[in-house]
Amino acid sequence: MKSRLKVFFDKSFTPANSITGSRILLSIALLFCPAFSVPFYVLYLLAGISDMIDGTVARKTNTASPFGAKLDTVADLVFVSVCLIKLLPAIHLPAWEYLWLAVIVFLKAVNVISGFVIQKRFVTVHSLMNKATGALLLILPLTFQLIAPSCTVPVVCAAATFAAIQEGHLIRTGGA
Repeated sequence: MKSRLKVFFDKSFTPANSITGSRILLSIALLFCPAFSVPFYVLYLLAGISDMIDGTVARKTNTASPFGAKLDTVADLVFVSVCLIKLLPAIHLPAWEYLWLAVIVFLKAVNVISGFVIQKRFVTVHSLMNKATGALLLILPLTFQLIAPSCTVPVVCAAATFAAIQEGHLIRTGGA
């Protein structure tokens, strides 16, 4: 039993997984910063950069793994959840945009359930559209001082909706 734990930890503590884990810690730290403050933006950008580089580091160091992919998904979920908690109260959106966000969350939840039901496992989809949506989400709060959120949020919601629908299709057809 002890040797299995050692093997798990030896394989799990890779540079890429450490970068991914830092995103979780940075996200939690964001909870303690006022939205749109300098500390918020610093932690936010560091978390975003960690999301951009962890996969590349995993591939370059030949340490990509199913565990790392799942950890990345968890880190993304924590980061997005914290950002929603911090940013939604700080911006004013029309009610229909909040409804749209709820639909996207519902679609993503259906996708997670579908993965368990259809493929009998937790399915992570790292599609090009999911990556593009992640990039748009990263840029979004940086635009709030220049462009009204009511103009930029629908663009990101459209991309997220398409990504969620595509993700569901890939899960249901076995393409994930």
